[in-house]
Amino acid sequence: MSRYINSPSTDIYFHLAAEEYLLKQGADDVFMLWQNTSSVVLGRHQRVCAEIDRRWAEQQQIQIARRFSGGGTVYHDLGNINLTFIETVSSIPDFTVYLQRTLDFLSSLGLNTQGDERLGIYLNKLKISGSAQYVYKNRVLYHCTMLYDTDLKTLNKVLNPGKEKNVDFSQSGYAVPSVKSEVTNICNSFFAGTVDRFKETTFQYFSQGQTASFFNKQELEAIYQLREEKYMREEWIFSR
Repeated sequence: MSRYINSPSTDIYFHLAAEEYLLKQGADDVFMLWQNTSSVVLGRHQRVCAEIDRRWAEQQQIQIARRFSGGGTVYHDLGNINLTFIETVSSIPDFTVYLQRTLDFLSSLGLNTQGDERLGIYLNKLKISGSAQYVYKNRVLYHCTMLYDTDLKTLNKVLNPGKEKNVDFSQSGYAVPSVKSEVTNICNSFFAGTVDRFKETTFQYFSQGQTASFFNKQELEAIYQLREEKYMREEWIFSR
């Protein structure tokens, strides 16, 4: 059974908890489309001080969060959308499948995009999407950002850690540095109206016209519990 979720929430902590719940507690294949208010999201094995300007982020009321998958730090706001694919697999996962699905969607809009070995996506040689992956038993998760009309000035400011940028990662245990890339917005090459309209176009493509699924009461209770007990806790975000 497949579920197609077009999340009405804009809370980064809710979405990170929802992804983990759907991966580990669910049995369905899932496509979820979601957005967040201004936030930076670190990969599981990254150091806050080496990735972001924390003081500036807090002054600007930009949420700081950490996901349970690996990969680099990304910036979210209401000008970008996020895609999550969760599936049960019977063999070694091939994450390029999900990259290709996303490339095929962009191609359907007339955009000539390319993927790279890190499963990022480029338009006119500038990055518009980064991804991360996670495997749990026979379940896989692949999620990616997609920059449509993001505030790139804020993105570049908050993802610049300043004096901390020269952290010696050889002394940082499992800390993994982000790979920096110059980015652009899709709307600079393909204007589809507001980001809400682009989001709806994206959802219709991936859901193939199927009815959107919603979280039931039991699921919401479990997700909000995980949100409070894990993703909002300073120990998870700052002390890993």
